[in-house]
This record gives sequence, structure tokens and C-alpha cells, in this order.
Amino acid sequence: MTPVRNENESDAECVLELYGTIAENSWYDDEITPQMFKDELFSGSGPVTIWLSSPGGDCVAASQIYAMLMDYKGDVTVKIDGIAASAASVIAMAGTRVLMAPTAMMMVHNPATMAFGDHNDMRKAIELLDEVKESIINAYELKTGLSRKEIGKLMENETWMNARKAIELGFADGELTDEKKAVDAEAFAFSSKAVENALLNKLTAKYDRKPDPQPVPVNDAQTSVSDNKTQPQRGRPVDELMGRLHLIQH
Repeated sequence: MTPVRNENESDAECVLELYGTIAENSWYDDEITPQMFKDELFSGSGPVTIWLSSPGGDCVAASQIYAMLMDYKGDVTVKIDGIAASAASVIAMAGTRVLMAPTAMMMVHNPATMAFGDHNDMRKAIELLDEVKESIINAYELKTGLSRKEIGKLMENETWMNARKAIELGFADGELTDEKKAVDAEAFAFSSKAVENALLNKLTAKYDRKPDPQPVPVNDAQTSVSDNKTQPQRGRPVDELMGRLHLIQH
């Protein structure tokens, strides 16, 4: 796990990376244990983002991590960028929001164990697995809203889900998107308005001028100043041009 949180800001967002097998104890320093997770999770109180890619592991350890996330007071966003299989899918169910990369996968199946002994020991092992399955169904049911029968069938068939199927069944809430490709509508609107204003300013500057006075014929003694006022003006009124521009725009 790799925590990212400013030590001086306990309420700042924390980013945790859960990459590896889930286990009660770490033997090779690459497993995710409940104790390691607890130390990082409760180092602050702000929102938490968990990047998750795990093939699963110990269902008891996964249950502990699931319970920690359910008990956490801040928002928990789980982002699956690789795989959330088996016990890892249980952890994902604790997210306030569960987002999957378009290329990510989720898998649910029946719990498994190893047992040895006589027929009584085998019978007890079967009973144990049945109870473990019911506990796992509890987590899936809370998240998806599916019936226990439907979830049990999905587990029985070892169901693999891509992002869209997981969203359809309620195991995930949405897909991760590339925000760089989002269109900035406000910036576009501002740019369009700026172009419109620039055009209007040019039209106003060009056509809102007083008409040049008409010359008085030198050889026409009958022409008076009052006659000069009746000469047609050059250019068009600004109001007329603005009206035509408005019609073009619409």
C-alpha cells in the first residue's frame, strides 16, 4: 500500500493502493494485511480513494478490511484498475462509490478451503464453506440489491464481469473516464461571446459615424444650407445593422 496524505492535513484526501494478495500475515512483504491497512486508513479522517487490483486471498482478512471501510466515517471511493477477484471483490463492496476501468475485471465465486480427516471432518468443512458463502453474499446483497438466490447462482458459476456488466448487475457504480477529453463548455461559450463582441465593436466603429457633409455647388447660387440637410446620408444606421446581425445569429 502506498498512502498519499499531507501529514499536516488529517482531513485531506488519502490515496491507498491495494495491489497484491490479501492475507492475515505478510511473508514476502507484498501481501496486504488488515493491520497494515488499518494503520494507513485511520491515519486521517478525510475522503479515501483506493486503487484496487488483487486476485483475492484470505476471506477472513478481506472481511476485516471490508469492516474497516464500512466503519470509516469519510467517503470511500474504490477504483478498480486491474482485477478485483474473489476476496478482493468483497473489499470493493465497501466503497461509497465503486468505479472500474473499461479494461478491468471483477470475479465472484464460491469460497474454497483445504480439509483432511474422516467423513465428519469433511462434513464440517462443507458446513463451514456454506456459512462463509452466506457471509459473502451479505456484502454483495448490500451493494447490488440483487436477491440472495441470484447472487448465489453467480458465485456458483464463477462469474467474471467486465466494467459494464458489473455496473449492470450493481457491483460497480460507474466507469473511470479520461477527464482530459472532456469538453470545457464554459470556455467555449466565453470564446464565442468574445468573437461576437469583437464583431459588434467593429461594426459600431465603422457605421456609427456622422455622414460627411455634402458639398455646396459653387455655381449654384440657389443652393442653401437648409437644402444641404435633405441630402441622403451615406452608410446605414447602427440599429439596422445590429438587427440584421441578430437575424443572422438566430
